[in-house]
Amino acid sequence: MTDEKLVRGIGRWDLTAIAVNTIIGTGIFILPARAAGMIGDFSLFAIIACALIIGLIVLCFAEVSSRFDSTGGMYLYAREAFGPLVGFEVGWLYWIVRVATYAANCNAFLIYLSFFYPPANEGWLRIVIICLVLIPMTTINLIGVRESTVLTNVFTIGKIVPLLVFALVGVFFIDPANFTFAKSPTYSDFSAAVLFLIYAYVGFEAAVIPAGESKDPKRDLPFALFVALGFCTVLYILIQAVAIGTLPELAASKTPIADAAGKFMGGFGAAFIAVGALISILGNLNGGFLAASRLPFAMAEQKELPQTIGRVHSRFRTPYISILITAVVILAFTIYSSFFTAVTIATVTRLLVYATTCLALPVFRRRDDAPEAKFRAPFGIAATVLSLALIAWLLTDERVLTESLPILAAIGVGLVIYLGYKFFGKS
Repeated sequence: MTDEKLVRGIGRWDLTAIAVNTIIGTGIFILPARAAGMIGDFSLFAIIACALIIGLIVLCFAEVSSRFDSTGGMYLYAREAFGPLVGFEVGWLYWIVRVATYAANCNAFLIYLSFFYPPANEGWLRIVIICLVLIPMTTINLIGVRESTVLTNVFTIGKIVPLLVFALVGVFFIDPANFTFAKSPTYSDFSAAVLFLIYAYVGFEAAVIPAGESKDPKRDLPFALFVALGFCTVLYILIQAVAIGTLPELAASKTPIADAAGKFMGGFGAAFIAVGALISILGNLNGGFLAASRLPFAMAEQKELPQTIGRVHSRFRTPYISILITAVVILAFTIYSSFFTAVTIATVTRLLVYATTCLALPVFRRRDDAPEAKFRAPFGIAATVLSLALIAWLLTDERVLTESLPILAAIGVGLVIYLGYKFFGKS
């Protein structure tokens, strides 16, 4: 490994900011309405169910991540636990996750931007705006990890303030009569709603990717993951309760948080939240881009992709080839996708990747030669079993099965790339 070529400039609270930034992205600004349309007021319980599921997965991540201080995250864990082929597939799939997530979030950015200017999400102007978002972000990541981290911290503050205002002011305007719970949802509808809402919680794993650029990742990552998840869970429960309690037509809203704010804070409040959504999404895009652009670099470092991809800029000490490749693929995918299409692909693929990290926990515990864990998860084996059972529950939803073809195709493409480079790329 040549992580020493990179700058270890990311501290404990920087990692926490990255985790918060990539959790709070677009999901909480759009999906509450979709969930309400599927299961009504029971969407509040779905929010809580998502927190419990992700909490178990985070517990596994906290222990596994505390064993490593190199760049790569889930790719590195899978490679160490299950060998190069599984590791490559995990890294490849997670890179696709981050590309799809960027595309989903950028499309959500356009949805909220159209709150102010409706043509923003149409025709040539849509493509121009996508470029205007991506190009500066790529440039900042090329200049240096410290600059990217500072930007992430600024966006984190910028996104949290409007959401806190919405939640803390909105609780005083909740109408209890809006909570009816009149009709219990079906099992299928509830599981489907949880699958959609999971997208509002995922993203925490982006903090583990740049471990090779972190000051003390083995000790800092568990702290960052737990603090980020705890904060986001409390905030999400408050936001969903306020949205249901103040916006009777929640299920029909395209911009539910802004529309709900308009009910109790007027036009200024709606605009304030819409601006907060735009800031939130930009922050999420930056944090996600940071994680995505490091994966091809990490795979090249393991000699599973051409060494050119692993080049580090002599001045800025950033993996510039990996960054540029990621930017080009993100641009194409964002232009040719929609929010909900990208969300489904990103969520299902991400759950598969999560499962490998959860499985890695008992594997490392059994191995005498495994890297030492700086954090040992309480009830770690039980957390692994429950996490895998819950992931399986979500992945067996009939809606997932209908969307599985692109993911299976991605797995096949990854296998071809791995075998092709293994047998021909190094000759």
